[in-house]
Amino acid sequence: MFSPGTKRSKLIARKDEARPASPITPVAPPHRNQTDSPLIPNRPATGTPAPWASRLSVLARISPGKNSEKDEDSNKPIYVGEFPEVVRNEQANLMHRQLHGDAFNSGGIHKASSLAWIICGSKVFLWEYLPSAKSRKCVVLDIPSTVADVGGSSINSRHGNNWSLHIVPRDSTSKRSSKGLKQCSSIGVILCNLKTRAIVYWVDIYSEGNNPPVTSIDNLEATISSGQQKTGSNSFNSFIASAASYPSNICLALACSSSGDIWQFICSSTGIERKLAISDVLDLSFQGSDVNQVNRNKGYPRSLTWHFSGHSLEDSDRQFLLLTDHELQCFTVKLNNSYEVSKRWSHEIISPDGDLGIKKGLAGQKRIWPLDLQIDNSGKIITVLIATFCKDRITSSSFIEYSLLTMQYKSGPRILSECIEQTDEKVLEKKAPLQVIIPKARVEDEDFLFLMRLKVGGKPSGSAIILSGDGTATVSHYWRDSTRLYQFDLPYDAGKVLDASVLPSDDGDDGPWVVLTQKAGLWAIPEKAVLLGGVEPPERSLSRKGSSNEGSAQVERRNFPFSGNIVPRRSSSEAWDAGDKQKAVFTGITHRTAQDEESEALLNILFNDFLLSGQVTGAFDKLNSSRAFERDGETSVFTRLSKSIVDTLAKHWTTTRGAEIVALSVVSNQLNDKQQKHQKFLQFLALSKCHQELCSKQRQSLQFIMEHGEKLSAVIKLKEFQNNLNHHSSGLGGTYSTENKVSGPLWDLIQLVGEKLRRNTVLLMDRDNTEVFYSKVSDLEEIFICLDRHLEYIITEEMQLPIQFQRACELSNACVLLVRTALHYRNEHHVWYPSPEGLTPWYCRIVVRSGLWSIASFMLQLSKESNRLDRPKRLEFYSNLEVLAEVLLEAYSGAITAKNELKEDNTGLLSEYWNRRDTLLSALYQQAKSFVEPIYQDLSEGDEEQGEEIFRNLSSRLLSIANRHEGYQTLWTICCDLNDSDLLRSFMHESVGPKGGFSYYVFEQLYNNKQFSKLIKLGEEFPEELLTFLKLHNDLLWLHQLFVHQFSAASETLHKLAFSQNAGFFQESEVLDSQHPISEPTLADRKRFLNLSKIAALAGKTADYDTKLKRIEADLKLLKLQEETLKLLPENEETLKIGERLLPSLELIQLCLGSQHRELSILVFDVFAWSSTSFIKSNASLLEECWRNAANQDEWGKIYQTSMIEGWSEEETHGYLKETVLFQASRRCYGPNAATLEGGFEEVLPVRQEHSDLLSLKETGSVEAILMQHKDFPEAGKLMLTAIVLGTVQADSTVEGSPSPMEA
Repeated sequence: MFSPGTKRSKLIARKDEARPASPITPVAPPHRNQTDSPLIPNRPATGTPAPWASRLSVLARISPGKNSEKDEDSNKPIYVGEFPEVVRNEQANLMHRQLHGDAFNSGGIHKASSLAWIICGSKVFLWEYLPSAKSRKCVVLDIPSTVADVGGSSINSRHGNNWSLHIVPRDSTSKRSSKGLKQCSSIGVILCNLKTRAIVYWVDIYSEGNNPPVTSIDNLEATISSGQQKTGSNSFNSFIASAASYPSNICLALACSSSGDIWQFICSSTGIERKLAISDVLDLSFQGSDVNQVNRNKGYPRSLTWHFSGHSLEDSDRQFLLLTDHELQCFTVKLNNSYEVSKRWSHEIISPDGDLGIKKGLAGQKRIWPLDLQIDNSGKIITVLIATFCKDRITSSSFIEYSLLTMQYKSGPRILSECIEQTDEKVLEKKAPLQVIIPKARVEDEDFLFLMRLKVGGKPSGSAIILSGDGTATVSHYWRDSTRLYQFDLPYDAGKVLDASVLPSDDGDDGPWVVLTQKAGLWAIPEKAVLLGGVEPPERSLSRKGSSNEGSAQVERRNFPFSGNIVPRRSSSEAWDAGDKQKAVFTGITHRTAQDEESEALLNILFNDFLLSGQVTGAFDKLNSSRAFERDGETSVFTRLSKSIVDTLAKHWTTTRGAEIVALSVVSNQLNDKQQKHQKFLQFLALSKCHQELCSKQRQSLQFIMEHGEKLSAVIKLKEFQNNLNHHSSGLGGTYSTENKVSGPLWDLIQLVGEKLRRNTVLLMDRDNTEVFYSKVSDLEEIFICLDRHLEYIITEEMQLPIQFQRACELSNACVLLVRTALHYRNEHHVWYPSPEGLTPWYCRIVVRSGLWSIASFMLQLSKESNRLDRPKRLEFYSNLEVLAEVLLEAYSGAITAKNELKEDNTGLLSEYWNRRDTLLSALYQQAKSFVEPIYQDLSEGDEEQGEEIFRNLSSRLLSIANRHEGYQTLWTICCDLNDSDLLRSFMHESVGPKGGFSYYVFEQLYNNKQFSKLIKLGEEFPEELLTFLKLHNDLLWLHQLFVHQFSAASETLHKLAFSQNAGFFQESEVLDSQHPISEPTLADRKRFLNLSKIAALAGKTADYDTKLKRIEADLKLLKLQEETLKLLPENEETLKIGERLLPSLELIQLCLGSQHRELSILVFDVFAWSSTSFIKSNASLLEECWRNAANQDEWGKIYQTSMIEGWSEEETHGYLKETVLFQASRRCYGPNAATLEGGFEEVLPVRQEHSDLLSLKETGSVEAILMQHKDFPEAGKLMLTAIVLGTVQADSTVEGSPSPMEA
């Protein structure tokens, strides 16, 4: 994507000015005559297919948008966005005025607010850099001239990188972007010049008014008393800021200086107060320490950082960490009016005790610099960047070792608490051993080291990024017991890397790294780029500078050689276009010790002796003593020897080129020689008992060795296939023999792969592409990578349709041949393989699957035009696509099996497998149908069986594939087309899945088609599968249970079904009639199911069937109560909405109470009566409310007045009271004939309780106590009590067994 900066001619510069400014505008390729290469456009004279065009400027090298759905450059940095137009204009103006780049070399990224900033000249530019958060314009802030020119340090001088800017968000609105980012409505900005100590404060950059900033110029003489003697520089080393708790417009900033002081700045809209918070923190830390006092102040304290990144305005204090030259110190600052700073703890990280951090005083160790520290989002893991100056006592060469020290808090609530007091105990411990980034780097001066910065948190998880002073960014990631480095290094014409941060992700965790460059905008570094693109830099430095000691570099190359013929190269942006992914074994810094070299040399000697003598005496013991069995995988000495055998480069091939190589038998002979030698190597492993050791301890190494044999066999078969194609086309005068120049899709593919392998290896630069391809057998996966990425160059749209079909079939046959040959080799040599658990074969890995899918998806597109071919060609194309689909699906099956054995998450892989399986099987089925449909049209009615037989033969292989990969839709459709129930049942017996397999799918189809009788009948043959299906379909389960005489279970199912709220219910008539749509059960349907449940319970007659019958009767009464309630209520929107919906008891009671209907006030007690006792107890307060409502239904004050005026007798009084709701409710709940489901109302709410104290009576739960709270109780209390007492003794004479008048 980037290439090294070059000096362009004026003509090129003028052409670039005429191009559009958009960085994603692709550069138009130069015009080429299509007749130069009729099959592959833009092919150069070397015969290697496209792409190869280079791009000139930095922005022009940004890859244009891809047409394919898959991002081909996911292993390269991704362009996030350019600078706003105002920033680009300002940079152009500064360059026009011939100001150097240092005028805009300060910039940064604020993760929490998604803001990026850069200083250009005397202006500060801030903008939202994420596409999902771009809702505001770029903010431009002018730096006051009084600050810019203080101390003679002009902003346009080379002190531009002395600025430190901090963004302080205060509050957040509810507005969020698609990525979940908060957008702050009020943001303050604090700018500090670390050299001059000047401060500028903008209260709110988004405020409508143009409020000027507040400034503070440091007066060092007035600030420091004359009695103080300060050594070292007084410039600031680190600067942090935070919003204060109160008031809202105040910000607190802290800075540490090289004099050892911590300064405090209280910034408000009226001014900036600066004061000395802590004087000389180093004096405190040096007490009892033996660190050299002479150099103690130079550059230290080094770094300040907040303990927790998240901060609320409600917090009254906040912690921060300080990094000195030998320890970490923790302080607390009050965020209220006092702003007091106090020390909490300190931890020495450089001491004679290596368990505390870094052990000093080791041999060769001269000095240790802690350079920067960072804390993760949880605030529990602290990472420190360390540089150690060392001297090799043997070679007398000096070097610097860069490493990362990771500390964590000790367990315990007291240590992790935010508010603990000062403590002297050790609060930190090492989380992991010291992680060495670069063992031997060039020696840098101290000023350069102090410019390095550390960031943590991006992906890959656990990675860190180091920013150097000269503008490079290096990602360090520890993986597979080794450290990998990926250096984002721009060419000099693109400027420096100013800052790095972490992008947000959809799952709420941190995403990939993002870097802000000086001139080329923002770039994201994908996780894949770090994992696959990291290689060991030759100069072993974190800067742009080369090695200062070439002799040391040679020593390093001897000590850390790379495998095979791969030359280590710098992993940077300059190498992005030089080649794609490197092998995982070459992408990290895999340290190969002298012991590894000795083991490998010994293995070579022993194997060569075996080839000469056939003896392996003592070989195992010698290899075991040399620790040859310690490394596993591709770094194992056995794997490396196997790889060297299959990748041997023949010296005598170089005399020929192109088509001559393909025709030579020497190629096949050379491949056969390799195969024989590899087989000898397997015999050596078996006879020496190394094979047994590898099987038990190095399964992956043995897997790679056997895969080398698979690939070698596959390449031999591919060579034979190419010879046959060449011979066939030569005999027919085809395209393969035109002017002795080989052509064809396989030839073009070989050229692509060979060219890529040749470019990636220096020793192969003078070899032909074909020669390289047939030599580098272990890189056979590159065939599928090139198919995935460059198929459009092998089969172009300009080709005629028959040629596209022919070339697609040829590539498909080649891919199938490779995979099947590998499988055949595995089957023949299965006893040699280790146990397969957790090992993914090479033909099941993602690069192979992607290549297979690329050609398969292309063939799927072509199949839409297959009707333009004649029948034999269509059948051939169908057969090729069918075989390719089978191979691809088997590859997915193997990958899924390996993930399951490793217990890794396979959700995404399964989804991809299912989608592609269904796409392939559906397309193949449509193709098969298209062959048969014309035949059906031509056949007479009596010959339909002949057409079915043709379709059966044509789809037999498709049925086998669908059955193997659970393509149930295809199985079902073909069986229905053939109308073959025996075939359907045979697949149902064969296919077993987690939910019943194909049987469950068949039942589901019959259920959806409402063919219930067929479903039940077919289920007799598959009782277990049918039961699994019916457990989720209660509307059919009861029928099956009745059929097998499980009456009690059928009663339970019907009871549940009567009160089911799920959609998908079929009415009883629909069991026999499948013409009605699916509907919710009505109240009548529910009654019918309850009655059926009652009959089934009577038929079953279990021990508890009486209880079941009682519950069913109660539920029937509840259904009837709901019907009566809806009849009494007036028709309105609420009742229409209820319709036939089943109401729970609680909702029915609330509906009755809300209506204030007299009759419904009595009916609520029936609902309570036919509900369980637990329901009554849990809703006792609601029952009390029902009694209050019943009392309110009659005007007791008027009744009392009337009784007094008319002078009612006792008999007349009783007659009037019997008409009241209280009487009827009392008779329903407490009368002689009161019936309930369980227990009685007396257990929850008695009528009366004897208490002498009136107050205690009111507090006691009873009907009497409830009535005493009524407004008319003082006058009519006696009448009210008489009514309820009368109801308790009065029998209900309406209808027997139904105490409610509503049920009459």
